[in-house]
Amino acid sequence: MKAEMEKRFEGLGVSSGIAIGPAYVREAGALDVPEYRIKKKDLAAEKKRLAAAVILARRQIKRLQSQAQKDIVAGEMRFLFDAYLQMLEDSRLVRGAQDLIAREQMNAEAAVQKTLAGILHAFQAMDNAYISARIDDVRDVGNRIIRNLMREPLKPFSQAPDGAIVIADQLSPADASQLDPDRIAGAATALGGAEGHAAIMARALGIPLVLGIPGLTEAVKPGARVIVDGIHGTVVVNPTARTLGVYERLKVAARKRAEKLGHMRAVPAVTRDDVTVTLAANVELPIEMDLVKRNGAAGIGLLRTEFLYMSRDDVPTEDEQYEILKDIVEAMDGKTVTIRTLDVGGEKPAQGLLGDLSEAAASALGLRGIRLSLAHKKGMADQMCAILRAANHGPVRILLPMVTTVSEVRQAREALKKAAQRLKRRKQKVPDPLPPLGVMIEVPAAALAADALAQVSDFFAIGSNDLTMYTLATDRTNEHVAHLYDSLHPAVLRLIQFATQAALRSRIPISLCGEMAGDPRYAPLLLGLGLRELSMVPVKIPVLKQRIREMDLAAATQRADAIMGHVDPGRIAALLDDFNGLA
Repeated sequence: MKAEMEKRFEGLGVSSGIAIGPAYVREAGALDVPEYRIKKKDLAAEKKRLAAAVILARRQIKRLQSQAQKDIVAGEMRFLFDAYLQMLEDSRLVRGAQDLIAREQMNAEAAVQKTLAGILHAFQAMDNAYISARIDDVRDVGNRIIRNLMREPLKPFSQAPDGAIVIADQLSPADASQLDPDRIAGAATALGGAEGHAAIMARALGIPLVLGIPGLTEAVKPGARVIVDGIHGTVVVNPTARTLGVYERLKVAARKRAEKLGHMRAVPAVTRDDVTVTLAANVELPIEMDLVKRNGAAGIGLLRTEFLYMSRDDVPTEDEQYEILKDIVEAMDGKTVTIRTLDVGGEKPAQGLLGDLSEAAASALGLRGIRLSLAHKKGMADQMCAILRAANHGPVRILLPMVTTVSEVRQAREALKKAAQRLKRRKQKVPDPLPPLGVMIEVPAAALAADALAQVSDFFAIGSNDLTMYTLATDRTNEHVAHLYDSLHPAVLRLIQFATQAALRSRIPISLCGEMAGDPRYAPLLLGLGLRELSMVPVKIPVLKQRIREMDLAAATQRADAIMGHVDPGRIAALLDDFNGLA
């Protein structure tokens, strides 16, 4: 029998590592949804059929939720399943389908598909990586209802053989919660984004994952040998003996590197000339807490709270927020957790808060970040109360996003004081003193007004991603201008320098969050500019720690001074790379 030819595919590696095993193909494909007209006399029955499919979907989610509670990591998905259940209540998706059945006399399957398509189109038009996670959530719920209506359930992963490589069109968060690292070696999909829940879950579980390979399920036969290279984003199907040998060696080398970096967890981030640097973690979802601990984070430098508000039509209660924040604070065992207040608006919608606001009102340059919080006083009060209650369980800092004026900080501080008074009236414990209140430096106005903001702030955190984008007026997700996005642009570096010096003059702590913080290439420059705290995705911490321990800070400071004397980004990059090559 003729051997199958080796096939190589390139995608996006979102969870590092190398996995080799037999393919378990779950080909969902595009559902062939029938569309037909319902007679008026049968409309009530069609609505009942939709209701039954929704009830079944709720039972399925609750069953997954129950299963997830048996595992510590998967159990962190409970909040997501709660969001799924919310979407299966009186949500935009369900209401829209019910309306189409009544108004257009459309069958339930087609009504759900049409409503789902409209919601996804609105999300996709935002063209932002963060939103990909929300797209996956809504798509999963909608497709689950359709499959229930059509009686076409998906194959469960429990049928996969030990050591299998999951090949699928996409992995929903619900799918990801069922991935068992003791049985599933790796996964590759046609769709999905790096910031989606599935990607985050795969990283938390240590399962290599490659996304974004169109036509993958059609190209792989069940049982075929597959290599998933999550480091480089490569998938090899039917590898030759030579290719297999290469990847077996790479797998061994990757394991040795991981073991070596694993030793970094217990050692301090100290330069050769004895300067200590704090390496903290950015956290998007609670499921990342295991990664935070495993990689030896000195604290959480940025806890995004948007996950509490996304994928739901209502606003989470104070108690709901408190319970989740409390668990995160307690999990850090006395290490500081920096909680950023809600940063929605623009590319990050939250329907419950935005309500009837127009797209323009909630645009990237409209009501977003601190502006939306100050406009939605009850929402801000509830969040402040939840944070204060969580602060009774461990050290907490509060970080304000998208600040541009001193007035915004003063209003937020007043809101914090009022929240404390509200809790006292309820006879609830309030931390004394109140948690430090800091400002996110992520727009040029904040950087340029850093001296003034430092007078009303307890700390700064530079958001390098947004600062670069707003400074250069460049959307890095836009293929037409993405090449202009450059964190080494002298304008960006001068703003980072200006904010850092302002913080140092005022003797307040300052950190940098964003992709620059997690890239060892930038470490000498950032430390040379005066930064002593960096916050990044957890898996980057050991790599940064290793680089810092190899570095002489005095030499890095000299090189940073030399770099800041140049105006050409290419020359700046060359000077930085030269230093990294020497040290």
